[in-house]
Amino acid sequence: MTDFNASTDPTLDPALQSWVASANEPGTDFPLQNLPYGAFRRAGTDEPLRIGVAIGDQVLDLKQAAAQAGWPADVAALLAPLAAGDLNALMAQGAPARRTLRAALSAALRAGSPQQAALQAALVPQAQAEMAVPCRIGDYTDFYAGIHHATAVGKLFRPDNPLLPNYKWVPIGYHGRVSSIRVSGQQFRRPKGQTPGADGVPVYGPAKRLDYELEMGVFVGAGNALGDPLTMAQAETEWFGMVLLNDWSARDIQAWEYQPLGPFLSKSFASTLSPWIVTQEALAPFRRPFTRPEGDPAPLPHLDSPANRERGALAITIEVWLQTAGMGAPERLSQGSVGDAYWTVAQLLAHHSSNGCNLQPGDLLGSGTLSGPKPDQAGSLLELTQGGKQPITLASGEQRTFLQDGDTVILKAWAEAPGARRIGFGECRGTVLAAG
Repeated sequence: MTDFNASTDPTLDPALQSWVASANEPGTDFPLQNLPYGAFRRAGTDEPLRIGVAIGDQVLDLKQAAAQAGWPADVAALLAPLAAGDLNALMAQGAPARRTLRAALSAALRAGSPQQAALQAALVPQAQAEMAVPCRIGDYTDFYAGIHHATAVGKLFRPDNPLLPNYKWVPIGYHGRVSSIRVSGQQFRRPKGQTPGADGVPVYGPAKRLDYELEMGVFVGAGNALGDPLTMAQAETEWFGMVLLNDWSARDIQAWEYQPLGPFLSKSFASTLSPWIVTQEALAPFRRPFTRPEGDPAPLPHLDSPANRERGALAITIEVWLQTAGMGAPERLSQGSVGDAYWTVAQLLAHHSSNGCNLQPGDLLGSGTLSGPKPDQAGSLLELTQGGKQPITLASGEQRTFLQDGDTVILKAWAEAPGARRIGFGECRGTVLAAG
């Protein structure tokens, strides 16, 4: 890896320290170099949601922070809608506004800042914050950008031809359901649906092959007008930031319903997000060259650019942990990398808009399951257990082929690189309850 040079963005200087002491601890997900956005209220209250910024183990309440004196006029204008809980307003203004506010918040939270005394009262411990979905999500599209997942799953059904001919030419995706997206901590009932019956007549009942999917979610920034596709250069600037995403899947329901139009009830019952949106500015030190395996086709021109080849990939480590009722502590099931994705964020946006489709501020794009080439890098139980044929044995002695009632799945992610401060995404946690 190449060392990152922070000279182009002073907010990324790894030497920066905050007056919030917990932000300077080595293991924190939220140092001063991160500054992700989330929606919250104080736990146990019915106060309106407002936007906050995670800093160490605290949340900077932007409603209170906006009321403090000393902000330049342009920064005060950017803070006003955030104080009212409207992150979409910042998203809609694009990269310049995002960078202006980031610079102001970084300076205000920096050690020695003259704003420390005024902002101290605007801190809320994260342990006392009730988090919500961070913005209004108008549309949700789930892609299939993990080639190792696509290949592994394809082999289960088509051993001689695991990847369909279009996979290496076009980012595959489908439109998902916004109404069932919830923030980390979500608890949901095991879904019911149709599955094949022994006599050829389908039966209706609780899913038996419930699974998780380790994904990253991308939030759209300003977007594009209807009929006006994004170029790759525009797509690169028009994504706001990333979260962890678990797009839970009922594999038995999916196998019955997915032909010919794809997933439906097998996916729409629940999707879980981590609460903090890590902006693309915070991820700049972890960009890497994007390459395709030798012999694979080059992307078509509208999905290619020098910038995408130079820095389209992201060096983000991702993990899945499982907590069962019989465990004293969660157990890690797999670890992978976002860098293994076959398509970049910019390519997903450019493709989505290439027919003239208008992406809007706050739209959510799922990466699809991100698995690596090794067995212990699988991003789903479907892969880890070879379609349920090889149960995994946990440290507690329990076995799993698919999820059981009471199981909690925890996704984690972080980015680190030479010359940069490590940053993280927090947890994406969800628990399976018995069917209603």
